[in-house]
Amino acid sequence: MALPSYATTGERVWHYVFLTLCGLIFLFLIGPLLIIIPLSFNAEPYFTFSEAMLSFDPAGYSLRWYEDFFTSSAWLNAIKNSFIVGIASTLLATILGTIAALGLSSRFMPARGAIMALLISPMIVPLIISAAAMFFFFSKINLAQTYLGVILAHTVLGIPFVVITVTATLSSFDTTLIRAAHSLGANPTRTFFKVVLPLVTPGVVSGALFAFITSFDEVVVVLFIAGPEQRTMPIQMWSGIREQISPTILAVATLLVILSMLLLAILELLRRRGERLRGLTPG
Repeated sequence: MALPSYATTGERVWHYVFLTLCGLIFLFLIGPLLIIIPLSFNAEPYFTFSEAMLSFDPAGYSLRWYEDFFTSSAWLNAIKNSFIVGIASTLLATILGTIAALGLSSRFMPARGAIMALLISPMIVPLIISAAAMFFFFSKINLAQTYLGVILAHTVLGIPFVVITVTATLSSFDTTLIRAAHSLGANPTRTFFKVVLPLVTPGVVSGALFAFITSFDEVVVVLFIAGPEQRTMPIQMWSGIREQISPTILAVATLLVILSMLLLAILELLRRRGERLRGLTPG
C-alpha cells in the first residue's frame, strides 16, 4: 500500500520499518519450506548437517523420491485413505455446519451463545483430550479402527470451521431478500436454494476447505482411533520419521506444500468473490 503524499518523515520511516519486519517474519515462517523443497530433489539417500544449520550439498538432483512415493503401495494406500476420510468428513461437516450456522443466525434461536460454544469446542479443547474421549466412546459402540469412526471423528473437528465461516458470511446477509422471496410466492426450500445458498456459498466453500485441510493434516485423533487399514498420509509420515529418515518424506512434504498453496489461492478467490457479492469491493 502506497503512502499518501502528505505523510510525514516519521510516518514514512515507520512504514518501511513495518514492511521490513513483516518481510522478516514471513521469511522466518517459510524458511523451513525453503529448505524442504530442494532437499526433496537430492539424489543421495541421506542429509548432511553442520554444527549450526542444515547444509545442502547434493551429489546430484533426482526425482527418485517422488518416484518412490508414486510407486510405493504403502504411500499410495495412505494417500487414498487421506482423501477418502477427508472428502467424506468434509461433506458431513459442511452439511451439518451449514445447517447449524443457519439456525444460529436466527434471532429466535434460544441459547445461541451456549450452542455456539458447544459447536466450536473441538477447536478449544486440547486435541489429545478430544482424541482420548473419542477413542473410549467409539470403542464402546464398535467404531474404533473403522473408516466410519475416523470419518466421524474428523467431522467433529471440521464442523467448527464451517460454522464460523458460514456464520461470518450470514452476519452481513440482507434478510429482506428472504422476505421478498416469500412475498413472491417462493417456499422456504426454494428460497434457500435460490436466494440464501448462492450468497453464502463463499463461506460454505471456505469452511469446507478448512475442514478438508484439518482432516488431511490430522495425526493425533487418527493415532487413537484408526487401525492399520485406516493409516492416513500424516500417520505414514510420522511412522517414517520414527523408523527411518527417508527423503521420500520430503517429497511428500513438498507435494503437501503445493496442495496447501492451491487451497490458499482458492480461499483468496472465494474471499474476493464474497466481498463482491456483499458489495464491499467493485466488480
